Amino acid sequence: MHGIAGKASKRFLKAGFKSKRLLKPPDDTIMVEIKAEEEKKVRCLLIGAPAPRKEGEEPAEPKELKGLAKTLGMECAGCIVLSRIEPTPAYGIGTGKAQEIAGQAKELAADCIIFDWEIDPSKQRNWERLTGIPVFDRNELIIRIFAQRAQTKEAVLQVELARLIYSLPRLSHSYGDMARQRGGSYGTKGSGETKLELDRRQIEDKIAQIKKELVQVDTNRRTQRKQRERTALPSCALVGYTNAGKSSLLNALTGAGVFVEDKLFATLDPTTRKLALAEGSSVLITDTVGFISNLPHTLIDAFRSTLEEAALADLLLITVDASDPDCRMQYQQVLKVLEEIHADKIQRLVLLNKADKAGSDDVLRSQLDSWFPGALWISARTQQGFPQLLAAITESLLGTERSWRIPIGQSALVELARRNGTITQETWAEDAVELKARIPGEFSADGSASTRTLALLAPYLVK
Repeated sequence: MHGIAGKASKRFLKAGFKSKRLLKPPDDTIMVEIKAEEEKKVRCLLIGAPAPRKEGEEPAEPKELKGLAKTLGMECAGCIVLSRIEPTPAYGIGTGKAQEIAGQAKELAADCIIFDWEIDPSKQRNWERLTGIPVFDRNELIIRIFAQRAQTKEAVLQVELARLIYSLPRLSHSYGDMARQRGGSYGTKGSGETKLELDRRQIEDKIAQIKKELVQVDTNRRTQRKQRERTALPSCALVGYTNAGKSSLLNALTGAGVFVEDKLFATLDPTTRKLALAEGSSVLITDTVGFISNLPHTLIDAFRSTLEEAALADLLLITVDASDPDCRMQYQQVLKVLEEIHADKIQRLVLLNKADKAGSDDVLRSQLDSWFPGALWISARTQQGFPQLLAAITESLLGTERSWRIPIGQSALVELARRNGTITQETWAEDAVELKARIPGEFSADGSASTRTLALLAPYLVK
């Protein structure tokens, strides 16, 4: 026993401990070092794709990729923007450039390398062998951010589904020796399944299970949507590029209290609130997940039920960050996603948000007005332009206020107007009912109405 104790004592001494200090708390310096190690950010080397630029102009850094890395809590160790890409089978770029990037990563003590475009599994495996550190692409970065931000059961399931679909073809890069076997026994069913085959089957089973759970969640969402539809309230959806200020705008308009942060994809789950308008009317307004360029199709597919809130709305409020130099490109990307989810035919209002940040630069404002004709300048922070916004929503969803003179014998039309529109003034006379009302829909150039209610009331319009 004495010999065993002596050996144990020597092991403790070698580890830097003394027996008389074993019961004392760790030294403050050690605790500080441990805390610093825990708080140390992952250093990443960003690789930007070639972009069109003028002759003699320096290549622009991938600002959006930097923002994504920052959102995930990473520290940018350096950035390399490629001037061209040679489609080689090994790395997707020339071998010389690949070795240069690997050397730069080592010199900068980078913990990982992130590419601003999708890398197929074989190239990812080759890059990791070359550099000895994790290598991933923009798609995986976005999926990781979504996984970090997901809160509700639906969002968690959707992100997990996207992650599994993305990782399935990349399983093999996780293993070095693919000859390892698991299961089976000699002389019965052969050597059994490989670890890769087992993990692939487990992932496929998990994907099938998540899809079943999402079907149930989607059924519940449809039930909630039907309950809202029974209220006969028109709906509008806040859509736009990530970090354009949609959640801040919802909070300012309705007091929703949705989480807000100056980071990409601060919120993933749609939130619906009632928005009070003039004349005692109201509409439903929904905050949706932000869009981004090159959004992974796995996420578009996974969040399709969430994006349906935009596809089923009566009005889209496309929110644009007027203070962002890339706002025009971002707007085009939003239109592209709206087309993918078949929401491009819905009537829309374009909102130039963060007008207070855009400043009073007349040249900039004139340029933005030319890019976004008819757009409303607003600020979710200062509530600038809110009266005009509420008036525009009222006009778009509830219709233009018009005057009507309905004969007493057609008084049923008054109830129709009350049910499908908003009556702002009602006066009953001996022979007719005089109304001022907003009826959804518009009259075309030839006088035909776009809605049934408007068509029935058309003969009694006071011009």
